[in-house]
Amino acid sequence: MSRLLSGLLLVFVAAFSYIYLFSRWPVTRDVPWTAFLLFIVALALMISGFRRTPRKVIASIVMVIGIAFMAFFTFGTLIGTRMLPSSQGSPAIGAKAPDFTLPDASHRNVTLSQLVAAPGSNGVLLIFYRGYW
Repeated sequence: MSRLLSGLLLVFVAAFSYIYLFSRWPVTRDVPWTAFLLFIVALALMISGFRRTPRKVIASIVMVIGIAFMAFFTFGTLIGTRMLPSSQGSPAIGAKAPDFTLPDASHRNVTLSQLVAAPGSNGVLLIFYRGYW
C-alpha cells in the first residue's frame, strides 16, 4: 500500500512541480517532459503497489485517482492550450508589425521604426514567447 500511495503522491508532485517550478524555463515549459518522466515512475509505483495490496477496492480507487489526474494534466497542457481562442487584434503572419516602444538593455526607449531605419539594418526579427506568467 505504501508504494501505491507513494505513486499517487508523486503524481501530484509531478503536476505541481511543473506548474510552480518547471514552467519558468522554455526547455521544460513548452513540453512538460519532466512531469511525464515523473508520471512514468509514479505509474510504475502505483502498478507495483496495486499488485501487492490485498485490498483491491481501495487500491483501485487510488489508481483511478492517479490515472485521472495524469490524464487531466496531459489534456490541459498538450491539448487544452491549443484550443484557446486566437487573439483578435494580432497581426497575420507576414503582415507589417505595428510600431511600438520598449526599453532596451540600457533602459533607453527604442521604437521598432528606429530599429528598422537604423543604418546597416536589413530588418528586425521579432520573437514572441508563449508564456504562463
